Amino acid sequence: MLKNKKLWVLVGLIIIATAGALFWYSASTAEATTTQATFRVARGPLTISVIQSGTIQAREMTILQSQVEGRTTIIWLIPEGTRVKKGDLLVELDASSLVDERLDQEIRVQNAEAAFITAQENLEVVRNQAQSDVDLATLDYQFAKEDLQQYINGEYPNELMSAEANITLAQEELTRAQEQLRWSRRLFEEKFISQTELQADELSAKKRELDLQLAQNNYKLLTEFTYKRQLAQLESDVRQAEMTLERVKRKARADVVQAEADLKAKDLEYKRQKDRLEKLDTQIRNAKIYAPTDGTVIYATSAMTGGRRFNIEPLIEGREVREREELIYLPTTAYSKATVSIHEANLEKISVDLPAVITVDALPGRVYLGAVASIAPLPDPQAMWMNPDLKVYNTEVYLEDNDEALRTGMSCNVEIIVEQHDDALFVPIQSVIRVNGKPTVYVVNGRTIEPRQIKIGLDNNRMVHILEGLSEGEEVLLAPPLKAGAVDGSKDGVSSEKKDNINDRIKTILNNNNGKTVELLGAEPDNASTQETPEPGRRPNQMPNGAEITPEQREQLRRQFEQMTPEQRQQMRQRFEQNYGGPRQTPRSAGEGEAGQPQRRPQRPAETTTP
Repeated sequence: MLKNKKLWVLVGLIIIATAGALFWYSASTAEATTTQATFRVARGPLTISVIQSGTIQAREMTILQSQVEGRTTIIWLIPEGTRVKKGDLLVELDASSLVDERLDQEIRVQNAEAAFITAQENLEVVRNQAQSDVDLATLDYQFAKEDLQQYINGEYPNELMSAEANITLAQEELTRAQEQLRWSRRLFEEKFISQTELQADELSAKKRELDLQLAQNNYKLLTEFTYKRQLAQLESDVRQAEMTLERVKRKARADVVQAEADLKAKDLEYKRQKDRLEKLDTQIRNAKIYAPTDGTVIYATSAMTGGRRFNIEPLIEGREVREREELIYLPTTAYSKATVSIHEANLEKISVDLPAVITVDALPGRVYLGAVASIAPLPDPQAMWMNPDLKVYNTEVYLEDNDEALRTGMSCNVEIIVEQHDDALFVPIQSVIRVNGKPTVYVVNGRTIEPRQIKIGLDNNRMVHILEGLSEGEEVLLAPPLKAGAVDGSKDGVSSEKKDNINDRIKTILNNNNGKTVELLGAEPDNASTQETPEPGRRPNQMPNGAEITPEQREQLRRQFEQMTPEQRQQMRQRFEQNYGGPRQTPRSAGEGEAGQPQRRPQRPAETTTP
């Protein structure tokens, strides 16, 4: 009984609390509908345009640049705005260092010319000497071959014949001496000659015998030793002369090639020094800039637009200028143009040939009509260098009127007309937010506020054109709730269906990796303060798609989770809830409020504006 009583008391308290909450909510809603700023949907003329400040410039002009290398100083400058004729001096740059360098360069040119002439003469000497050496070596080779043939066919046969003749004569003389000795011995026996005469004949016979042996030995020495040695020596002389001739020819060619290379080098050096001298002469001439046509002098620094004018000094005497720097503009026509920088957010609105209305600050009360002539295909690099987050595109607007009062460098405002409507519905642009990728406004209906999807056209950064969904006189909130526009990240304008298709493709790619890449949406860091209770039948280290998580993968996922921003963590939770059908608890980090939502500052309600 006591237990039932306590239960009824608890039910009564819950009913009272619910009633109080409903009363508080209705009171707060009613108060909100009466205190929040609203705008009544208006109907009337609406102009969709892009307004941007710019600079007036001549439509066609001659740009004069510094053609002096490096950096140089202006020593004389014609006053800006001077009307000049063709050939008048506009700028004179300091060329004193170039003049001094030219004197040194003339000396270098003369030395290079002398070296070139010396190389020319040396080449002729080398060629002459090479031809002489080759001729001499050729003659030696020819003589060596002739000496070999002379010995084989001349000297050796003669020596051989002489040796044979000596043997024959020695034999004849020996025979006569022996015959004489035999008769001498018979005469000595008969006492007709003395002993002395016999001994003389014996000595003569002995001498003839020795002469025969000597002649025979000379013949043997000639045929077996002298001939072979002399023949080998002469053949070696021929080979040496042939190799010497080859060496001389190669050395001659090498000397000639070396002399030709030296001549070519000296020629190139001479030409290089002459080119350098001519370049210095050109640089000295370029130090004085003359007017190529008639016109009015305009300093380039005065005509610069955008951020470039803030980091460049004005053009004055004594200022240093760099090579290729623009110095003077000479307009060649009286027609003008306006140069503006269009932000990337407005780039889709404008196109070539759109009309534009131009007003000049220095000429109040005058309005000029123009048309968009060109839009740069890439952002201005100078603006990106000064502010990497700023992307603007240089756009030229040609003015139709030829007004002599317009001068280059004048500031102007350009309004590019995109659309004009005589009768259109419109609301302030801050009243429209995107919910699930669709433009939505919050309409005040009595004491309640209801969201309504609408169809919109272009806006002029203040008012947006309403095509469907609203009627004239209806009231809409100027400051719609931000949480409604943050659902599914719909502010990017991407439909939920397309996001679902992207998520399905991501899941397919991850599943096709055979578990090598763990799906980030289902990963949980190791140091999470709150762990998810695993589904029935699923292990704690198993993903909802069945993939196993290794310790290395868990550590990698933990590091990735720690490096995420609060917005990235919230997106991960939303994708996980969408893919696996349930909330996932993740640790909150600094800068996050309840339920992991990033803390937002309250937005001030926008003021009601009229077109």
